[in-house]
Amino acid sequence: MSLHHHAALAAAVMGGICGQLLLKAGSVGATDLAGQLARLPTWAGLAFYGVSAILYLIALQVIPVSIAFPSVALSYAVIAIIGAVYWNEPVGWQQAVGIAMIFGGVVMLYRS
Repeated sequence: MSLHHHAALAAAVMGGICGQLLLKAGSVGATDLAGQLARLPTWAGLAFYGVSAILYLIALQVIPVSIAFPSVALSYAVIAIIGAVYWNEPVGWQQAVGIAMIFGGVVMLYRS
């Protein structure tokens, strides 16, 4: 597997994380969907998702989907951590264990 395909996958995951954070930022203070859609962070978040999808397609040219797609799960774990730190969203022991399992699972995929 080539380095640039792995770089594309990493960039796709990071872009998805940025996109999600921007969507959250666009939702803060919005009272309805129209209000959220009127905010620049929402549109920037959607743009990040679009670019991430293109990068993911590049990664899939070489990386098996059985490795690439579970790697995207890292974004769920990172978002949960950022949400807890930045927006004080609750993370109980069950979520902490789940986050640890996601990281462990992705590490196991790449070690096999």
